[in-house]
Amino acid sequence: MQKSRKIVILGHFGVGKTSLIRRFVSDSFSDKYKVTIGVHITKKVVEISDDETISLIIWDLEGTDEVQMVRDAYLLGTHGVVFVFDVSRPSTFQGINEDLMIVAEKTPNTPLILVGNKIDLVINSELQGLLIENNIEANFLTSAKTGDSVNEMFTHLASLLNDLS
Repeated sequence: MQKSRKIVILGHFGVGKTSLIRRFVSDSFSDKYKVTIGVHITKKVVEISDDETISLIIWDLEGTDEVQMVRDAYLLGTHGVVFVFDVSRPSTFQGINEDLMIVAEKTPNTPLILVGNKIDLVINSELQGLLIENNIEANFLTSAKTGDSVNEMFTHLASLLNDLS
């Protein structure tokens, strides 16, 4: 029997949540920005091992600068959370630790992955300094545009969720 797990993608407006999902699900990217209104739900089956798969039900939530404003109904039944910030826009990660505490309170005992997206827009040495300066410990640094670390991030999350009973 295939397991099914709900994950939600959270973060500020324009950080690339939808682009990350599009890259993962259909291996495509578009420069055309479309605002997500409410929630958009996508599904992808991920192979964990030769004989094991997991179905990820991915909830792409509209971006918000106020994490506490995310509708609790969207978070019900969540198995995993991906919180995305834009490494090229400080406004999306200043105060990120407070945002993560709010998310953790809303989704207790749920795996949470912190993702810095748009690494193609910054110089790596500057990025590392920025993360240290802002006390950010990102689990993954990705680029939806180039595909860097996108599959690895979702596959890692799928593995974590597969271990849940």
